[in-house]
Amino acid sequence: MTTTSKPARSGFSGWLMGRLPILSAEVLALAAVLLAAVGDSRLWALPPALLAVGLLAWTWRGVFSGGSVPSGPSVVSRMLLLACAYLLGAVHGGLDPALAAGVGFAALAVLGESPMGAAARSVYPVSAHLPGTDSQRALRPNTSRAVLVNGVAVLVAVGCAFTNAPGVIVLAVSAAALGLVGYTGFQAVQRVRARHNTETKLHAALTAYEPAFLVHWNAPAGTAYQIAMWLPYLERLGRKYFVLVRSEANFNEVVGLTKAPVVLRSGLTELDDVIAPSLRAAFYVNTATKNNHVIRYTNLTHIQLNHGDSDKVPSHNPVFRVYDRNFVAGQAAVDRFAANGVSMPREMFSIVGRPQVENVAIATGPISSIANPRVLYAPTWAGFYTDSNYSSLLVGYDIIKALVDRGCSVVFRPHPYSRRSPELTRECDRIRALLAEDRRTNGRPHVFGEQAETTMSVVDCFNASDVMVSDVSSVVADYLYSEKPFAMVAVSTPAVRFTDEFPLGRASYVIDAYGGRVQGLDAALDDLLGSDPLASTRRDLKKYYLGDIPAEGYAQHFVDEASRYL
Repeated sequence: MTTTSKPARSGFSGWLMGRLPILSAEVLALAAVLLAAVGDSRLWALPPALLAVGLLAWTWRGVFSGGSVPSGPSVVSRMLLLACAYLLGAVHGGLDPALAAGVGFAALAVLGESPMGAAARSVYPVSAHLPGTDSQRALRPNTSRAVLVNGVAVLVAVGCAFTNAPGVIVLAVSAAALGLVGYTGFQAVQRVRARHNTETKLHAALTAYEPAFLVHWNAPAGTAYQIAMWLPYLERLGRKYFVLVRSEANFNEVVGLTKAPVVLRSGLTELDDVIAPSLRAAFYVNTATKNNHVIRYTNLTHIQLNHGDSDKVPSHNPVFRVYDRNFVAGQAAVDRFAANGVSMPREMFSIVGRPQVENVAIATGPISSIANPRVLYAPTWAGFYTDSNYSSLLVGYDIIKALVDRGCSVVFRPHPYSRRSPELTRECDRIRALLAEDRRTNGRPHVFGEQAETTMSVVDCFNASDVMVSDVSSVVADYLYSEKPFAMVAVSTPAVRFTDEFPLGRASYVIDAYGGRVQGLDAALDDLLGSDPLASTRRDLKKYYLGDIPAEGYAQHFVDEASRYL
């Protein structure tokens, strides 16, 4: 199957639009310099200088909501404004030595931002919770504060030059700005030295710690669920281990999830230091490209856990062949590769079930016996590529409206990546607004927002529901364990061909949303919430997708299998 990337949203035009305020500020500041040099009055340079300052303030507006100050792009415009201030003093009314010195200090402070920032970017953590190292979090110095003070110094210099105010004011503010840049840079250098000191101890500390395995994780920020779902079960192995991450964002997310050591090594050449002699295996929870950096260590057994099992295209990616073992939930995962032309010998797989569903409650009676059922709506996201876009969120509002009209209450838990798309974010907001209004008007106990997406776990959402509506997603396979009825929304293919491409659809009531229009919704909801003719099919497919493993000790089966490789 050909993987087609989504069209890029950016390019030269996007770059130009992003740079336009800065470019405009630079042009205006240059105009102010020229008018200060040749104009008959200070006031000639005032309009472009004020406009340049205004544009700079607009580009820095994020600082007032807790954001960082963009330093580099504004250096040219600020240096030109300082030149304007100098010329105003030199050409119009005599140059105040204090003003000249202040402008010089301010210029040095602005030019010092680049080396200060470079040093600060070299401050990052190396490890946490690892005995024998300084595991204190490496706090990066606040460079935004220094850049902001530099901006104030430029503003004061320009203001004093136009008003002929005493130059000593500029000198005092600029000296403070230069001193803050120097102090921040010194802090950064000291912390970089501390980082280097920790790095020199890293291999010895890991060797002394004697870990039996590592967990490698590299993913975009905000996806900690991928590793969080596996950490409790890896803890049950009862062996020492550490988590190896490749970005500072991932480090900060994982440190709060485990008491096991967490090590950050971003570069390929930095990994030799973490391969302790005691290591026997490496576990992976996704198919990130950087996994290859660790797979090259042939003395380890490399085990892919993945972060869910579904009929999605990524679940039969040929890249799974690079791992020594693939731990899968059931026989369905094994057959999926062969059905999609990916040849893998049976010995590359271990069927271990989905330990994460061990606490999922099993249905206690038919859905028809529940007067006002609660429906979990758990749509997936749009995917990285067009051939893996299975999200029903663009028609989700219509589905939720139909459920509410039937008297159902709703638990709304969209995929965390939904917020990456402005379009899907808007649809999520529409659904939340609908549920909030219905809860206010009719008192139905809808659950959404932070409570459903953060406070409650996926299993909590399963157990709080009587039925589910979802997409082609690993959530569906996990929900199968409950034996409760569910519907799947056909987005990427028409409903008549849906089960051919996505076999789990045989156990679901299919809602046709192919082409962006919902069809057959009422009929699907009648079966889903009423007679439920697929109840026996779900029970049969449960073993196929989640393993023929006794309910008692279900998660222990994973622990026993993983322990074999340690």
